[in-house]
Amino acid sequence: MRRRALRSEAGFTLLEVLVAFTILSVAVVAVIQGFAQGLRLLRAAGDQQMAVLIADQKAREVIIPVEGREAGNEGGFDWERTISVVSAPDLTRTPASAKWHVFQIDVTVRWGEKRRLEVVTLRTSAEKAPPGGVPK
Repeated sequence: MRRRALRSEAGFTLLEVLVAFTILSVAVVAVIQGFAQGLRLLRAAGDQQMAVLIADQKAREVIIPVEGREAGNEGGFDWERTISVVSAPDLTRTPASAKWHVFQIDVTVRWGEKRRLEVVTLRTSAEKAPPGGVPK
C-alpha cells in the first residue's frame, strides 16, 4: 500500500515549474527579437533599394548635361544632383574633338537620420546646352 501512496504524490515541484517557465520565456523572447530584427533589416533593404532607384533615375534624367546643381525630395528621400565638366588633359584635342566635353554627374540621396547613397557617372556631350538648364 505504501508504494501506491508514493506514486500518487509523484509530480513536479514548484521550483521545477518556475525553472521550466523561465527557460520557455527566454526562448520565446529570443524568437520574437529574431523576427523583429528581420523586419528591421527588411525595411532597411527596401529603403536602400528605393534610394538606388531614385539616384539612378536622377542620373538618367540628364539628356544634355549642363553644369549646375539641383535638389529635390521624393517620398521622404532628399536628392541632390551636381553636374560638372571634367577636364581631360591627357586627351589629344583636334578640331573634330574640340566640341566634345566630359561631364561628371553626382547624385546623392539622403534619408533617415544618417543614411546616404551616392552615385557618380560620366557622360560625354557635343551638344550645346539649351537655355534654362537640364531638359526634363
